Amino acid sequence: MSRESSHRVVAIVDEGSNLFELGVATELFGLRRPELGRPWYDFTLCSPTSGVRMHRGIFTMAGIAGLDAVDDADTVIVPNRPDPEVEPAPEVLEAVRRAAGRGARLVSFCTGTFTLAAAGVLDGRRATTHWRWAELFAARHPAVRLEPDVLFVDDGDVLTAAGSAAALDLGLHLIRLDHGAEVANAVSRRLVFAAHRDGGQRQFIERPIPAIPDASLSPVLAWAQERLHEPLTVADLAARTAASPATLHRRFRAELGTTPLAWLTAERVAHACRLIERGEVRLDAVARASGLGTASNLRTQMLRRTGLTPSAYRRRFGPAPLTARPV
Repeated sequence: MSRESSHRVVAIVDEGSNLFELGVATELFGLRRPELGRPWYDFTLCSPTSGVRMHRGIFTMAGIAGLDAVDDADTVIVPNRPDPEVEPAPEVLEAVRRAAGRGARLVSFCTGTFTLAAAGVLDGRRATTHWRWAELFAARHPAVRLEPDVLFVDDGDVLTAAGSAAALDLGLHLIRLDHGAEVANAVSRRLVFAAHRDGGQRQFIERPIPAIPDASLSPVLAWAQERLHEPLTVADLAARTAASPATLHRRFRAELGTTPLAWLTAERVAHACRLIERGEVRLDAVARASGLGTASNLRTQMLRRTGLTPSAYRRRFGPAPLTARPV
């Protein structure tokens, strides 16, 4: 395909790869998005063989690039393993090691974490995988710091997602890192998908159904999102749900895998990022409008959650400066 961006994303397709994760990668990074008004990713599929049979032999994919495409990639998405006990092809593992050696960003969806671990690039690093295979993974790869009950883990240049749907969460996280929150939100709207589920949110692991199902938190979340500029507290959220703070805390943990305060702070940081992307340059105004209070707290929270100071975030994702026209 024609090159539209300097950032090259290559997804490796191996024997038995799952269709859903491949579809996620293609949808997020391969689909043209002219409505965004910016260059998108240069996306390529590659395989160790000229024809690769997909999961359960549903079809065979042909006519895609060879593994040498990995050597030019900025981001490499490794293949998942429908049967994690089956080793990936040796040439795939070698391609992953080469990519890691030159500093490419490595990404896995679902059981693709087994591919990264088999390539030896996860030792001593944080990662996650599907909860169903977490025990097997921990036994086979004890040197990896497995986080078994989160949606995805961002460990810098190696990022891993849990179950298949969490591939969407991680993919949008990557777009947010590369293009900012506003663009990630636009892509999520096109997908009709939640704009942001934090990586620390829990996977939906099988557990006994409670005798009295808990009501959804959606109404209070929507209410709070409309009032981020106000000095909301956990007590305010609890009052809105007619529950005690302790009960609300338990509900947040059960449904979202986080605390009310952590969720509220993350929402405020996300709102602050959107304001900066839209051109607000006054940090004290951004802090007030997002409910973070002061420019100092804005800086602390953005650095903690995005890895960038407000000024650095503006330089990376803010509006391009207007060029002066000749008089």
